Amino acid sequence: MRLAVKVIIQIPCFNEAETLPLTLAELPRTLPGCVKVEWLVIDDGSSDGTSEVALRHGVDHVVRFPDNRGLAFAFEAGLDAGLKLGADIIVNTDGDNQYCGADIEALIEPILNGRADMVIGDRQVAQIAHFSWLKKRLQWLGSGVVRQMSGTNVPDATSGFRALSRDQAISIQLTNQFTYTLETVIQAGAARRAVRSVPVRTNEKLRDSRLFKGIGEYVARSTGVIVRVYAMHRPLKVFTMVALPFFLTALALGLRFLYHYLVEPAVSRHVQSLVVAGVLVVVGALCLFFGLMGELIAANRRLQEETLTRVKRLELAQGIRPREPLIHAALPRDEAEPSRDAVTGERPARGDG
Repeated sequence: MRLAVKVIIQIPCFNEAETLPLTLAELPRTLPGCVKVEWLVIDDGSSDGTSEVALRHGVDHVVRFPDNRGLAFAFEAGLDAGLKLGADIIVNTDGDNQYCGADIEALIEPILNGRADMVIGDRQVAQIAHFSWLKKRLQWLGSGVVRQMSGTNVPDATSGFRALSRDQAISIQLTNQFTYTLETVIQAGAARRAVRSVPVRTNEKLRDSRLFKGIGEYVARSTGVIVRVYAMHRPLKVFTMVALPFFLTALALGLRFLYHYLVEPAVSRHVQSLVVAGVLVVVGALCLFFGLMGELIAANRRLQEETLTRVKRLELAQGIRPREPLIHAALPRDEAEPSRDAVTGERPARGDG
């Protein structure tokens, strides 16, 4: 367990001026085992003054985009800024006050004790009153699929309330712009990271999700993310599953032809079964070939990810600024205190004059 741990709580926001103050009111300023807790808001192209509201309510750092770039991009930009501000643990929460800020202490505890690289808050979806029966079942099913594909035991894979160790945050490389929740779990499972879950509480619903327009869109886009990310990490397994129906159908047609050939040798009308079986075998073999090629590409991608991780470590060691500019409060919370440095987040030492 580290003796001097800095925690940064990041909040990706898009037009959250109304709900953000409620979220901030629940966030802790001190945590057991931590020497510093700071707040970071990622303003993803808001048009309602979200950044100004954040600064007025004591947020230490704001990353602001001129246009909306998507939740996954905002999440990753927050990790980049948090790491370069010296975070040892980064906690992610939503700006709509969905999660109970008091549960952050429980969320970071497994990381502080060295038992986890990433901890995901389990909302215990079945007990959330404002979730419809259909949404609860879809959440249960989706989390089950992610568990199988990632090899983890995460009961609530779509929960955005999560904590990441510094090392885990450095290693994250997102490939989609829809959501970070599913991809980060599958990626962590493929890398054999220690992923844990802790039960957390949720607050009353304040608004509908802005990430999708309806259940159908959410299911379609989430399914696409799961399949694409899993195929990136396990291409041979995916293409083998695609090839298997072709081989099984070819086997059935081949046996059908063989049966009629042996029983009715003078009848040739079943030759079509043999021809179709041959075509299906070729298609199945092509699928396996694509799977082998995918494995080679996946191996190359893993080397690239390792290279990017090393580059991040070098950047952090050299104190390179975040990719997106940071905005800080014009007036410190304590007027007697000088403003924080834009890169390190530290306050300069006072002079005698």
